[in-house]
Amino acid sequence: MRLFYGVQLSSRLMLGTARFPSPAVLSQAIRVSGTEVATVSLRRESGAERAGQAFWSIIRELGVRVLPNTAGCRTVKEAVTTAHMAREVFGTRWIKLEVIGEDDTLQPDVFGLVEAARILSSEGFEVFPYTTEDLVAADKLVAAGCRVLMPWGSPIGSGRGLNNVYGLKAMRAHFPDIPLVIDAGIGLPSHAVQAMELGFDAVLINTAIARARDPVGMAEAFSAAVEAGLMARACGPMEPRETAVPSTPVIGKAFLT
Repeated sequence: MRLFYGVQLSSRLMLGTARFPSPAVLSQAIRVSGTEVATVSLRRESGAERAGQAFWSIIRELGVRVLPNTAGCRTVKEAVTTAHMAREVFGTRWIKLEVIGEDDTLQPDVFGLVEAARILSSEGFEVFPYTTEDLVAADKLVAAGCRVLMPWGSPIGSGRGLNNVYGLKAMRAHFPDIPLVIDAGIGLPSHAVQAMELGFDAVLINTAIARARDPVGMAEAFSAAVEAGLMARACGPMEPRETAVPSTPVIGKAFLT
């Protein structure tokens, strides 16, 4: 297991905390998922007024590591300011950095993302950037100080799974020693299995669990899926072929004449 800024995690599943039907359901989902990392979005008023502290208390009581994010930020200044507020509220150097550049897909603005990552890294933050599978942008993020990359599978909340498997495989090959987390777009446990089979280190799930008919059951399903994909990757899955190969040996087969 690769280290996330020096922290070793036993679970490969990270959980978002938005859109759950109730705090009780969220708590149960976190427990059954086995996750050790929960992301939380920070409202601007929280930094000054400590609003929403009852919610943050629930997260802390569950014993998981909080990964605050800059969700909804669209400029470098906005993201950096939100990160500073998150560090003050949560007392952590971890920050999931989002700088959104497009409305319909919520695609990251990779130019602003790199700039914000450079500023925050220089200020002692440990940055988890929400990015695309673009290798040039990823190289610049690593050069800016990021030691984790979080490429999207597909647009946030779309549930489309891994839209660009080729690009994600290329990213894994290009960064063999950097922890990679699929963030956004995973809608089914089978998508999580696929991500792990590609060699990714973790997946971050929110909407697919929170908006399921049974969020707690779905959290458990994703936990099992991540473990299945990890085990399959370790076992060395067979390579696909263009032609059939008989699974039953033909040597010794009786031929009728």
